Formats: sequence, C-alpha cells, structure tokens
Amino acid sequence: MLDKLTVDIFGFNALQIGLPQIDALAASRMPHRWLTNSRMPDENQPGQKRPVVVIHDFAELPFDAHSIDLIVLPHVLEFAAEPHQILREVERVLIPEGRVIITGFNRASLWGARQATGRLSKNYFLPKEGEFISHPRLKDWLKLLNMEVGSSDFGCYAPPVKSEKWLQRYSFMEKAGQRWWPYFGAVYILQAVKRVKGMHLIGPAWKQKRVSSAHALPVANKSKESNG
Repeated sequence: MLDKLTVDIFGFNALQIGLPQIDALAASRMPHRWLTNSRMPDENQPGQKRPVVVIHDFAELPFDAHSIDLIVLPHVLEFAAEPHQILREVERVLIPEGRVIITGFNRASLWGARQATGRLSKNYFLPKEGEFISHPRLKDWLKLLNMEVGSSDFGCYAPPVKSEKWLQRYSFMEKAGQRWWPYFGAVYILQAVKRVKGMHLIGPAWKQKRVSSAHALPVANKSKESNG
C-alpha cells in the first residue's frame, strides 16, 4: 500500500522517519530519498534496505522550513513521547501542498483489544511502549495544523496470533474485513496534504491577458460605431 501511495507523488525530496526495517520510499520516483532514525540501527538488523543518513530527535527535524515534498511516518507517533510536536515539525518542513503519509495501529480492532487486555495481564502482543492513536483523533490533530486529510486505508483483519498455521486459517478474514468491516483493520494508512491559507493555484498569465483583451475589443468597437 505504501508503494501504491508514494509512486505518483511527485517532487524532489522525500523523507522516511523511523522504522528502518522497511523501505517506505521504495516506489517513490523522487530523486532525493532519505531515511532518518532516532538511533543507529543494529548492523545485523534484518530487512534494512536504505542507509540511515541522520540520527535525530523525532520532535526536532533537522531540516529547513518548506524543504520536503513528502514525509512518511511508519508507526512513529504511537511510540513517541510527543506525537503532537512531531506533527508540528512535519508541518513546518513540508512545502505548501506537500504530503505526509502516516501508518498506525488502530484501537478499534482485534489487535487493539488484544493490546488492551495485555496491559492488564502484562502479556503484550505488540511492544508495550505503544500508545495507540485512533484514526478520528489523528485526523483532528492534522486538521488543527491545516493539513487536509485525504484517503485512508485499513488492513490486517486476522486476529492477533503468532502461529503461521493459525494465520493461514484466518486468511479468509482479510477479504471479508475489507468488504464488511473495513474500519476495524488493525493497521491504518492515512494521507494528508499541507494547505496554506491565502494560496490559490491560477493558470498562466497569458491566458488571463488573452481573455481580458477579447472582452475589451468589442466594447471599443461598439463605442466607435455609436460615435460615428
């Protein structure tokens, strides 16, 4: 799904923050694609395909304002101490009409219920540090930052089991979930666009001049004929 979303977003600079185990920008066509993280990953960590170029605090992005076209936050906010501050920094460094793609764990899902019971029994399915952020709540946060929320996708409808055998048995729930209860997937992917108040996209200036002159000429001709 990340490949599908990023392949048609055009620009020059794309940034993935965190989760170096996946390459969220693999399908992006932008010439400059970077991965940053809060710490240097283990050299033996499996799955990492892109080198980490910057180590930084996620709440303080080391980039100029209005300098990044696309930012991907894969499961960053639910494990952050200051998720609001991270979003504020994302809004700051994005160019006008720049995009952010966020993946998160959905509270309203079987995985969310399993994590909630795990807090009581101390038997966690996902990392215990995670604090799930609901999809509607995240949308509200983005709207406060003048970010226009676009498409959202949900997935992972199978119960939270670790056995490959049981995952195969529950595989039918993926298609059924997409059709019958799409908003209860364990994972969501949300896309938003940075809007700047007062900015309006207009056509080329020559089109405006051509239209104005076309309206002006007949009026002048009419005036001449009436005076004559």
